[in-house]
Amino acid sequence: MSNAENHCELQIVGMRCASCSSRLEKTLNQLNNVNAVVNLATEKASITFNSSQTNVDELIKAVQDTGFDAHLARDFAAEKLDRARQFHKEKMVFYVSLALISPLLLKMALMMLDIHLPLPTWLQWLLATPVQFWAGARFYRGAWGSIKHGSGNMDLLVALGTSAAYFLSCAIVLLGLHQPVYFEAGATLITLVLLGKLLEANAKNKATSALEALFNLQPKIAHVERDGAVIDVPVGQFRPDDIFVVRPGESVPVDGVVLEGSSTLDESMLTGESMPQIKETNDKVYAATMNQHGVIKCRAIAVGSRTQLAAVIRMVEQAQGSKAAIQKLADKISGVFVPVVLVLATLTFFYWLKVEGEFSYALINAVSVLVIACPCALGLATPITIVVASGLAARNGILVKDAASLERAHKLSVLVLDKTGTLTEGKPTVTELRPNAGSDEGELLRVAASLGQHSTHPLSAALLQYAGEHSVAPLPVGDFVETPGKGLRATLDGESYVMGSPAFLSEQGIASEAPSILALQQQGKSVIAVARNNSMLGYIAFADQLRATSIAAVARLRAMGIRVVMLSGDNEATAHAIAQQAGIDEYRAEVLPQDKAHHVNSYKAAEQIVGMVGDGINDAPALASADVSFAMKSGSDIAIEAADITLMRNDLSSVADAIDLSQVTLAKIRQNLFFAFAYNVLGIPLAAMGLLNPVIAGGAMAMSSLSVVSNALLLKKWRPGYSKS
Repeated sequence: MSNAENHCELQIVGMRCASCSSRLEKTLNQLNNVNAVVNLATEKASITFNSSQTNVDELIKAVQDTGFDAHLARDFAAEKLDRARQFHKEKMVFYVSLALISPLLLKMALMMLDIHLPLPTWLQWLLATPVQFWAGARFYRGAWGSIKHGSGNMDLLVALGTSAAYFLSCAIVLLGLHQPVYFEAGATLITLVLLGKLLEANAKNKATSALEALFNLQPKIAHVERDGAVIDVPVGQFRPDDIFVVRPGESVPVDGVVLEGSSTLDESMLTGESMPQIKETNDKVYAATMNQHGVIKCRAIAVGSRTQLAAVIRMVEQAQGSKAAIQKLADKISGVFVPVVLVLATLTFFYWLKVEGEFSYALINAVSVLVIACPCALGLATPITIVVASGLAARNGILVKDAASLERAHKLSVLVLDKTGTLTEGKPTVTELRPNAGSDEGELLRVAASLGQHSTHPLSAALLQYAGEHSVAPLPVGDFVETPGKGLRATLDGESYVMGSPAFLSEQGIASEAPSILALQQQGKSVIAVARNNSMLGYIAFADQLRATSIAAVARLRAMGIRVVMLSGDNEATAHAIAQQAGIDEYRAEVLPQDKAHHVNSYKAAEQIVGMVGDGINDAPALASADVSFAMKSGSDIAIEAADITLMRNDLSSVADAIDLSQVTLAKIRQNLFFAFAYNVLGIPLAAMGLLNPVIAGGAMAMSSLSVVSNALLLKKWRPGYSKS
């Protein structure tokens, strides 16, 4: 697409089943340069389009022409209010319908006990007619929209089935035929379908409860300091750099940085981390996290849609609106399902008409086929499970970009880990200064800090921090040239300096003390060397501690049958020591940043499903190359943008949790698809054989969707650290 590419989310009104969503998706994708994904569970269409060729109004018109209605998706609270109003309206329709058919239901129940309630046919007609054409009006509207586009949906099946029963009964009454009437069958069927849709809507609301909980976390009012006084203002009126106060027991209103005070904050809703986090001056705080103890004064750094909470909500909505590859099978089937059912119903009618010779009996069996064959459960099987799983993941600090990523994660055979910031804390500290004869620690530190002040390497940052702690100020340098992943050259006070890995200095023809360096490296330390005028000035050792959870996480990943590989820019000895500490057998040392993607691709070339975990800017190409990529939240925005899954906790255990959740989710999707297919495979033949009357068929159809949604909700039992399907 051109630079005019745009994106919008449309809330769809009127979709009933998988055939509806498939038809709408097909219609939208036939438009010029439009790529649409329609999700039945969330009732949304996610659309990418070229704004120079079409616009939102034309997209909405295309939706309306297909027989539905649409509007731009609003915020969660507004959509929830709309859904609540619609639910209340549909509930009233159901209650009126239930009241009207109650005498008919009583008559049916008494007949099973061989008690015949004398209910005049005119009264049955009077009770059934408003149910058929008022309560059932939605089915006629949906059926007409479907017919206009040369396809079929659930509404068409219900409208055909109930109309056949109703008009057959009318014909029997008008012609004075001595045959049973079926007013109760059509009216009861419509009422049962309405009940099923109400139960389904209620269950779907529970499926989105995790997202709703996120929306409800942010406080509505905050204490802002303006003109020397603290006043209460709505959170929506916050501006960047506003000063605000958070008291004990209150939630942080926006993202900010602590200016005064200290406290502990519960960030579990955002990161899944159960332990409260200590916050002091200059520490960041995030919207919706709970202040537990002290009073803190903060400065707002991100408000409204720019907060971390808003980003989490956007990613969850994006994942819930996406489509897993496994859904393609259901989509293909639903596309031809209704026409096939119409053919089967027609064959059923003519078969029984020939065998029994009774028009009404043949018609009722055909109606049963039409009714029981609704493809709702098939359409909901995958998306409703994705909705539950992505919300559950977010509550546990795992942000999934799309359904496909969640689907692929359980297939991983190789997991490539960047060492720094993934296995380790990513905060190297200076542990030793070893100046050569003719120099001292002070000079070595001052020179190293001066050379490192313009470098972005983590070891340079550690050097500058250490120098600051020892009141050593860097001096200005010239002719600065850095070789990424190796070292740098610069001039200081007219003399030439080189700083970097011992191997880098060796490339420059500068000899090093190999035994001393090796001893440090075997302790898992990184070593840099500093030389002046091609003569060694000294060595500096750094340690980057393993994360407390890394060893257990690696063991868990290996127990899952995943081959764990560590990539490190360190030399062989240091990389070996760190890998050994972490329990990793396979590692690659002295890997340059630009070569990480090459290693990922080499495993992919061996037909492995490869995952990559990283946190830095230089990890982005490797993350983009992997089949499934994971970015630590502590990492750069570029790494997070490139990743399929973002881990809000800087903990490798979250990778294992994501893979575990993927396994459980796919198992649940397969169960749902099995239930949906089995329901139709068993139900349609039974109806065609005359073993199900329309009322039972309608009840079974209504319950099939509910069973799929309820089964998806069982995912909520999942907890990090173990599987439970």
